[in-house]
Amino acid sequence: MMIDVKIKMNSHLFVKDPEQSELGRKIVTKGLELINSIGFEEFTFKKLAKSINTTEASIYRYFENKHRLLTYLISWYWSFLEFKIIYHTNNIKNPKDKLIKVLEILAKPENTKHQSDYLSEKDIYQLLVYEGAKSYLTRHVTVDNRELHFKPLKSLTKCISDFILEFKPKFKYANSLASTLIETTYSQKFFMNNLTTLTSFRDKKDLNGLFHYLELLLFNCLK
Repeated sequence: MMIDVKIKMNSHLFVKDPEQSELGRKIVTKGLELINSIGFEEFTFKKLAKSINTTEASIYRYFENKHRLLTYLISWYWSFLEFKIIYHTNNIKNPKDKLIKVLEILAKPENTKHQSDYLSEKDIYQLLVYEGAKSYLTRHVTVDNRELHFKPLKSLTKCISDFILEFKPKFKYANSLASTLIETTYSQKFFMNNLTTLTSFRDKKDLNGLFHYLELLLFNCLK
């Protein structure tokens, strides 16, 4: 599936916009690939520079540090996910059907290509499962929040929260439920892959099971 969308990124996340040059795009794509391969803890700009045949200094011209690169990638995904949800629910009138579509999109990611064809949903989904929480579970989260680093996640949460309120207008905990659905999706997927005693889904490919669990969680809360 190909979606033609231009996502405007928060300028606080980069020093120089990586989308405006071949090197910048390579830093983003190869950075994503390398983090997925060796993990965020082992990832360094020195290793990235070696893998793309450039210098560390060149990478620092685009990103202040590796955490900014991680947050850039995760923020891109949240914005892209919100766009997908709006795109796929635009012609759905029934509020319950909208929520079911949201759960399908959360639980069953497609290998969707960005219009520039250099980022894939599948690769960033993997990054999100393993590294996503590290974008905000930091000691400098308050400073990052002031710079609106988490605006895409907040916007996605509000989008889902609005659908919940459309289904049940007097529900008091729409934001909490929306963020719980988002976080549960990726924590359960991580457990499926790594800590199987913490989940009921032992099969790594049981995305239908994950979808039905989210459905049960959502609509039991909305009874």
